Amino acid sequence: MHWAVWSVFARPDGAAGATGEGAGEFDDAVEQLAGEGVTLRGVYDVSGMREDADVLTWLHGEDPQALQAAVRRLRRTGALAGTRQVWNAMGVHREAEFTANHSPSFARGVPPEQWVCVYPFVRSYEWYYMNAQRRAEMLRNHGMAARDYPQVLANTIACFGLNDFEWLLALEAPELVDLVDLMRAFRATEARLHVREETPFYTGRRIGSEEIAEVLR
Repeated sequence: MHWAVWSVFARPDGAAGATGEGAGEFDDAVEQLAGEGVTLRGVYDVSGMREDADVLTWLHGEDPQALQAAVRRLRRTGALAGTRQVWNAMGVHREAEFTANHSPSFARGVPPEQWVCVYPFVRSYEWYYMNAQRRAEMLRNHGMAARDYPQVLANTIACFGLNDFEWLLALEAPELVDLVDLMRAFRATEARLHVREETPFYTGRRIGSEEIAEVLR
């Protein structure tokens, strides 16, 4: 069973407490977590995209309790000292809406791309009562909107009952503009009419632990 958790950290008001120092300690923690079955897919610079976020981490593994502990452990390292956690969401891979054969890229061992866009979404109230064939048709058309973007990796997981959302989606791409264009294409699909919530968005570039300090200064 594949679980994932995304955590977003921000410099505190005044910024005095967030130094981002401690890359070595952060790397040591990541190495220890790997030995415990928790994988860090990436750390991302999400600063400048919105006013309330600077660093995003993406962890995955088979044990949700281990992921909870991992978030706390990374948060306590010197690299993230003084930051405040502004958003967090965990989910698990279950059968996708559009096809039973879909599995997240991270669960298949596909290497991460340079950019990521993470967001939750909630379907309309009538969506799950809709005729299954009609729903499948809309989802197929939605999927077809992505056919011109084979370079974009999809990671869709379920989070019913885990937070305020139903699904979590992380799109990965080699170029930032790929994410912009794909998201715009998704807007022109009928399935979009059956989404009543799909914020917040967190988008950023994958960075090394040694870059965290510069992002948080």
